[in-house]
Amino acid sequence: MADVNRGNRPLSPHLQVYRPQLNSITSILTRITGNALLVAMLLIVWWLLAAATGPEAFATADAVLTSWFGDLVLFLSLWALWYHSLAGLRHLVWDQGHFMDIESTDMLSWAVIGGSVLLTIVTVLFI
Repeated sequence: MADVNRGNRPLSPHLQVYRPQLNSITSILTRITGNALLVAMLLIVWWLLAAATGPEAFATADAVLTSWFGDLVLFLSLWALWYHSLAGLRHLVWDQGHFMDIESTDMLSWAVIGGSVLLTIVTVLFI
């Protein structure tokens, strides 16, 4: 017999049913940082192409990348690179079947977040 209340219920679990978990947020952030790194790489390729093109083009590209906006983009790109790398290592650990329980996944998620911030600060200070 057909369910008459079918139109009143969600067809699948929705955001209002489940609260976000740290593991899901870090997984989504891994995808976001991967795409952001592509955009940052386009800026760097533009800078290199401008350097090969001529002094006027390089002056424009260099002015953008050395402005406060360019510094911010490059700093956040550095953090995204560390975050994405550490999240990739976390997935390699999971592919081996290790740290699959809830407490361990939360610990690894916090390690990826904290490690990426720490490595970004260390990189900026010492390089």
